Amino acid sequence: MVTALHSRWARLPRDARDTFFMLGLIAWTVAPHLARLPLGVGALCLSVLAWRAMLAWREAALPGRGPLLAVLLLAAALTWWDQRTLLGREAGITLLVVLMALKTLELRARRDALVVFFLGFFLVLTQFLYSQSLLSAAAMLLSVWGWLTALTLAHMPAGRPPLHEAAGTALRAALLGLPVMLALFLLFPRIPPLWGLPGEGARTGLSDHLRLGDVAELAQDDSVALRLRFEGPALPLSQLYLRGPVLSRYDGQSWQADPWPRRPPPPQPGPIAPSQSAAGLRYQMTLEPLRIAWLPLLDYATTPPRAEPPLDGLRAPDDDSLQWRLRSPLGERTRLAAVAASQRPAAGPLSRWDRLQLTSLPPGLHPRTRAWARTLAAQPGLLHADARTLTQAVLQHLRTDGYAYTLSPGPYEGDAIDEFWMDRKLGFCEHYASAFVVVMRSLGVPARIVTGYQGADPAPVDGYWVVRQTNAHAWAEYWQDGQGWLRADPTAAVAPDRVLRSSALRPAPGLVMGTLDSVSPGLRLQLRRWLETWDNRWNQWVLGYGRQQQFQLLRDWGWPEVDTTALARLLVLCLSALGLAGAAWAWWDGRRQPAWPRLQRRLARRLARWDVSLAPADSPAALARRLAERHGEKVAPMVAALLALQRQRYAPDPTPATLSTWWRTFVAAERRCAPLRRP
Repeated sequence: MVTALHSRWARLPRDARDTFFMLGLIAWTVAPHLARLPLGVGALCLSVLAWRAMLAWREAALPGRGPLLAVLLLAAALTWWDQRTLLGREAGITLLVVLMALKTLELRARRDALVVFFLGFFLVLTQFLYSQSLLSAAAMLLSVWGWLTALTLAHMPAGRPPLHEAAGTALRAALLGLPVMLALFLLFPRIPPLWGLPGEGARTGLSDHLRLGDVAELAQDDSVALRLRFEGPALPLSQLYLRGPVLSRYDGQSWQADPWPRRPPPPQPGPIAPSQSAAGLRYQMTLEPLRIAWLPLLDYATTPPRAEPPLDGLRAPDDDSLQWRLRSPLGERTRLAAVAASQRPAAGPLSRWDRLQLTSLPPGLHPRTRAWARTLAAQPGLLHADARTLTQAVLQHLRTDGYAYTLSPGPYEGDAIDEFWMDRKLGFCEHYASAFVVVMRSLGVPARIVTGYQGADPAPVDGYWVVRQTNAHAWAEYWQDGQGWLRADPTAAVAPDRVLRSSALRPAPGLVMGTLDSVSPGLRLQLRRWLETWDNRWNQWVLGYGRQQQFQLLRDWGWPEVDTTALARLLVLCLSALGLAGAAWAWWDGRRQPAWPRLQRRLARRLARWDVSLAPADSPAALARRLAERHGEKVAPMVAALLALQRQRYAPDPTPATLSTWWRTFVAAERRCAPLRRP
């Protein structure tokens, strides 16, 4: 059967084989989008491509406009059913994929093929709206090479050249443009985006509200949230807390962040001096796109971070929550350098209004937990205890009363706090943080929830600590008179490994990852570490290359004035130099490789020495005949060379390099005949 298929393939006309190449290229370009397309639309596109392949295999006629219109309407209906709109990014890319597939069914002219080619280039660009990773860039680079090859084939005579030669031509053309691309990448001024497009997979799960179950869904996402590198000794993983939204408003169902600061910041003796800032913990961070308008920074960031690209509307903490807010969610990968203070800034006394708000609970809710809190406060030694002592008593209860940390506690119905605290005692960080704050408020202690990230991978990757979505965490803060807000992590009391060793619970691996683990227990982690190392370098060296790196490059080159104008001048200078170099190369290449018109002029000068004239319409065979008639056998080498040129001129594929070789042969033949020439 394989022999029959190979024989059938060899009998196919060249345009049919080129169609199969284009269909494979379309499938490769569209494949990354299939996971985001509606299931019905994806199946429809693959069916259309398979239909077109069957028509090419059978050399059958293309369908009429009726079936195409029916398929288009079906795809639009499926898109509307899934997206509830035909506008916007998701719906637009879905319809673009459908149009690409349908266009293959009406390739009746070269202009139809050109439409497919440029749709393919556009689809390559849309992939970077979702992912800009190294693997995505490599896959799309291969797609660009394929589309350049298809474009080369479309401008060649039918059936020529072979596919591998067209691919080589496309690759050479791309390499010739590489210097211009590098100049533009290094020197083109970086312009801030007009809007941000957060990636589909860029989720932190951290927002201005928290409900039981939200962080559990995030904990199963093993993607990278951020990378962290310390300029000095690294923090222990147990102390690596990245502070996000602080949730203090509670309505009985969800916790929310205060939309406005509760009070102005306490009076300070003055701004932080540079010497004090320098004494803090310095670090660099690469943040993936976030869907929240908060920056998760190390406790406690007291000076604005330096970011590339600049952060839009960064707002310093304006209350005692120490939250760094943005005007809008972070929509692109961002590098920043920050300083964390060694201790929390001093705070003034808690106002009566703040104390009332931070100890309030919805009336009538959590009666069993409140009753338990009153029983605890009535124990000997705790009647007039301070907040720290009460906190230690609650944490000791968590350690000794059978509580367990799990990612799958099951649904909580009814009064979730009472059911968790008194009955099931199963949950993850948000269960413990929520219940702990409710208990502390029941004891009259101001308390609130802090969400963010805790810990990182056990070992750094390429010098960076990798913080994943599985490191998303929720902990608590309580108010101690005379000291201010203090951190309490009830999860650490139940599952010390989660905090002390940063051992977050992870979901079971899938089929492929499980197979890798069965073959080699550490192979999956080694592959992931290797891929993330190169992905991090790609992020730092390519995606993270911004204005500050451009300015530093100019300083390294000794440029006197470093600004955007200097970048533009240097870019124009480099492009002009590249243009002159290209023009010089084209002139030299034209002189080095004589084409037929130039060869005629050279040949005319040579043959004039032998009293033979050359007219523009003369063929090499006519010149050979005229030369032999005039000089006979003594010019036989020259006649043979001219006849060889005649055969070469009408060969299937003459090239300039072959003409250059022939010219050297003819000059050598003339030199042998020169002593016999009449004076």
